[in-house]
Amino acid sequence: MSGDKVKDHTEESLQEVASQKLKQKRVSCNMLHRYDSLVMESGMVMNWSVILQLAFQIVGVVYGDLGTSPLYVLPGTFQNGVNHVDDILGVVSLIFYTITLMTLINYVFIVLRANDNGEGGTFALYSLICRHPKVGLIPNQQAEDCNVSNFKLNLPGKGSRLRRASALKSKLENSQFAKLFLFFATLLGTSMVIGDGILTSCISVLSAVGGIKQATSVLTEDKIAWISVTILVCLFMFQRLGTAIVGYSFAPIINKKEAWISLGSTVLSITASILHHHPEYAKDAFYKSVPDPLYWPMFVVAVLAAIISSQALISGAFSLIQQSLSLGCFPRVKVVHTSAKYEGQVYIPEVNYRLMLACVGVTLGFKTPDHMGNAYGIAVVFVMTLTSFLLVLVMIIIWKWNLFFIISYIVSIGSVEILYLSSVLYKFIQGGYLPLAFSVVLITVMFVWNNVYRRKYYYELENKISPEKLKQIAADTSLCRIPGLAMFYSELVHGIPPIFEHYVASVPALHSVLVFVTMKSLPISKVPSEERFIFRRVEPRELNIFRCVARFGYTDVHNMEEPLESRLVEKLKEFIRNNRRSSQMITNGREIPAADIESLAEYEDIIQEENSQELTERQIEMVEKAWQAGVVHLIGESEVVAAEGAGIGTWVMINYAYNFMKRNLRQYDKVFYHIPRKRMLKVGMTYEL
Repeated sequence: MSGDKVKDHTEESLQEVASQKLKQKRVSCNMLHRYDSLVMESGMVMNWSVILQLAFQIVGVVYGDLGTSPLYVLPGTFQNGVNHVDDILGVVSLIFYTITLMTLINYVFIVLRANDNGEGGTFALYSLICRHPKVGLIPNQQAEDCNVSNFKLNLPGKGSRLRRASALKSKLENSQFAKLFLFFATLLGTSMVIGDGILTSCISVLSAVGGIKQATSVLTEDKIAWISVTILVCLFMFQRLGTAIVGYSFAPIINKKEAWISLGSTVLSITASILHHHPEYAKDAFYKSVPDPLYWPMFVVAVLAAIISSQALISGAFSLIQQSLSLGCFPRVKVVHTSAKYEGQVYIPEVNYRLMLACVGVTLGFKTPDHMGNAYGIAVVFVMTLTSFLLVLVMIIIWKWNLFFIISYIVSIGSVEILYLSSVLYKFIQGGYLPLAFSVVLITVMFVWNNVYRRKYYYELENKISPEKLKQIAADTSLCRIPGLAMFYSELVHGIPPIFEHYVASVPALHSVLVFVTMKSLPISKVPSEERFIFRRVEPRELNIFRCVARFGYTDVHNMEEPLESRLVEKLKEFIRNNRRSSQMITNGREIPAADIESLAEYEDIIQEENSQELTERQIEMVEKAWQAGVVHLIGESEVVAAEGAGIGTWVMINYAYNFMKRNLRQYDKVFYHIPRKRMLKVGMTYEL
């Protein structure tokens, strides 16, 4: 066969291979399916014994909050006594219809459908919305994020529903005010739930312990308050044992049939009945309705129920703080995963002690649950209203519901919530200010941290090292290469942070292999471990520099069991071996999506270059030798100060508020990486924001 024929045959083979690869890429994208993480888990590892085990814990941790309302609902409703016996029937009717409409119809049948792979609440709804319109405030989105298995795609829609969803999506994406408003609403909802946890603990325990006045008049309000404080302190000290142990401990209490069923299901009607004959019992309706021989057993059950109710909201507060961390909305705190088998069971020491101090302060400040009920009502109704607001956006943009059903939901559910909100706000002075005060403090903390976090990210994005600058660094003859592998941690997703240039200027040496590692949180609950890492090669090739993005969901465990470095090195070698250029490649410092690689000639060049077995093996051997020579972890620690000419608000926020929180909480490396101190080097740089 002549040389020309061989050349033609080779070109035809390359074209055929390239065409097949491109077709496979398009077919695989079209056939991509999304599975809910709960479905995946149930299909692979779940069985009935595990389900029953988790359900038993849920009874002890979550649903313990449902049975304590009789302790304070009617006394809080009739604070000034019962004016007419018919009012009792009216209040009980309102309670029944409210539970039916808001809890059963709204939450069970509608709100629970808007779960984020099993996660719920205002933060989960916000994350779900952020995956459809681009309303996130930090520009760290990547095209590959949509390819994560748990990343839900838009549901199909047509006609006016699709146009309505597209129009609202466009308005949200193009309005900075809308983005900030959504973010603020999410922070407010999160703060209210945490405040709700504080108030639930206080009002439940105070109401239960206060019943002891029926048995003895020796104990004053001050003594009852101190007894309640003692119980609350013991409860918070118990949190370190973990959600699983707490759930197992409290679940048997709830399963006491005679006592608990009467407390959670029928006592409210019993207390209403006794008020019908004795309106003067309004303040102590619960304990007045208990027969004398059962008083002490019921008192013990009531106190235990109050503890369980408090535990439910404390666990929820930990979960919300963990979610807030992923958006850069909360100072860095240590999240302890208390179960090695099940994710999502967390304990946060710093938050636990601060919640305990807040509960102690509220309990000693109010001493009685009279006005505390007003504060509790504001917290609950605010969260319900914000949840419905976010849910309407989900209905329009994601579910693409019929306009008739959306309007019906707003008119029926929304009007009731607004009516209740106006009622609880009317009692603002009588204790209703408390949850709003908590929210102001928490929102201030979250806003300050997130605002400076975004300023830092934009600063690094605007001052990142250009490809030309990187080539200059590589051409510097004074820069020596030393054996070993260096991992340089930063928060910048796109490009190389400016702190790297500062490092090279201070230490004119580079390790033989350098990997820039970014820990990135996606607006989803979990990222499968096999989809966690994304690698890119940084040109020029001879520098042996790579970029790695480690992606986590907001409920994922950051401190992985096996060392991060071993997993990262294995994935790096896998990246070199498989040459995953079909997803994305870096050329001349510019990121080119795979969808733009349509030229067969360009694809041939990629195949010819990357399929060189000798080059691939040499690169893998280089990484292996660098790893064996030793790993150094370089932590980019940027100090921030207000720039000259900044306003007084910016100056106070950055120089005082943010830096105060940073100094008094965990450091970056302690929170996520568990990096050995002997192999850790911090690189400092000051940013003027």
